[in-house]
Amino acid sequence: MLLRLGTVVALLLALLALAVTPARAADPAALSLTTTGGYADEAAPLAVALLAADGTPLVGASVVVERRVGGAWTALATVVTDEAGAATTSTPRSRTAADNVFRASYAGDGTHDPAAVTATSRLARRTGVVTVGGPVKVVDERTTTVKVVSRTSTGTPVSGWVRVERSASGQAWKTFRTVRTDDRGRASFVVRPRTDTRWRAVTKASDWVTGDRSPAHRVDNLPPGSPVRLPRGAPSPRVKVPAQPRATTRGAHPVVTRIPNGVWASMVGRSWHTGCPVGREGLRLLRVNYWGYDGYRYRGEVVAATSAIDNMARALTAMYDGRFPIRSMYRVDRFGWSGRLNGADDYRSMAAGNTSAFNCRDVVNRPGVRSPHASGRALDVNTWENPYRSATGLVPNSWWQGHSHPRVAWRSRSHPVVRLFLRAGFRWTYATGDSQHFDAVGSNGKVAVPSARACGGFVCH
Repeated sequence: MLLRLGTVVALLLALLALAVTPARAADPAALSLTTTGGYADEAAPLAVALLAADGTPLVGASVVVERRVGGAWTALATVVTDEAGAATTSTPRSRTAADNVFRASYAGDGTHDPAAVTATSRLARRTGVVTVGGPVKVVDERTTTVKVVSRTSTGTPVSGWVRVERSASGQAWKTFRTVRTDDRGRASFVVRPRTDTRWRAVTKASDWVTGDRSPAHRVDNLPPGSPVRLPRGAPSPRVKVPAQPRATTRGAHPVVTRIPNGVWASMVGRSWHTGCPVGREGLRLLRVNYWGYDGYRYRGEVVAATSAIDNMARALTAMYDGRFPIRSMYRVDRFGWSGRLNGADDYRSMAAGNTSAFNCRDVVNRPGVRSPHASGRALDVNTWENPYRSATGLVPNSWWQGHSHPRVAWRSRSHPVVRLFLRAGFRWTYATGDSQHFDAVGSNGKVAVPSARACGGFVCH
């Protein structure tokens, strides 16, 4: 019995001795992860090495390789070390620099401590190339497509935002819109330019590709109509006026309204003044589309008497439908006051080739004799190419008196422009003596114009 008790005591003492003896510490493990920089989408090599503290390779050890994506670690692969304690894997580089950070982790074993290490594969930028293309011509008021292509110099498509800039009629570049290229590096949009334009695209540098600015892509705007071809030697108008706004509605689209306040304010003291035979309530404003000499469509306006405005609308609509061009159609008050005419300056209006109607003034070169235009029932059309024979000579030029043109200058009642005015209720009152001038016929079939005697035997323009 005593023997057994001694054996138990000895065993307990031995166990106690083992409990108070400190455990042996695990050896540290040397873990490394290496990679190289390069271009996006190309494989980044990842090399793992795992050694014991004394440099002995740790063979058959499992190492987890992860990638940081959007700030979170994502498992990429688990590799096993070979006889040299090494292992390799690879993965394509991301186009986002922050997603090219990698981590290798070793969980450790009974002999070796856990270990973890990171490495970054630095991106080299490809050269970005952006271009703009598409049709190089477009007929005015029609649409065309602008195409953007964004690639690297090696042809790899670049998906991302592109700023598209436009220069209209040689003006400064302005941002037109921003587009996003698709997986093919392409984007397109439809435009309706109303003038000659240039287009270019600009991309910003990103982590993996440089920015670029494309060469300019020119799109010529072509007229929808046929430009006027004038005879060789024909003089140009002495007074230059800017082109009127382009038409935006179909057809002639005549619109008649009362005289707006702003228009009336411009007329008073120019084309209208105290003592005129017709007042504001007896006048109307006609806005109508017309074909310009350059083949484009414009919107012009004339003021005429209420009793003649329908005739004006019919005649000018017929000119539009027949594609007979008009040089310009500004209200005559645009040309200011003329003391010689006691009204708006018809000399300047004619020298600009302008088409106009109401003007409470005297007959040109006949001071004190009121013009038929003062009643608002007369219309002068393409005044530069259709001169007026005044008491003191031809106005605004003499060259055109001896020339005609099938579209813009008439010297005979058989000319299609004269014929359409006759059908619209006008009279070509003075024929070649004042070929620009047409008078609206009254309900009695007569034209209210000053008598030839009042004009000294000359045309009362």
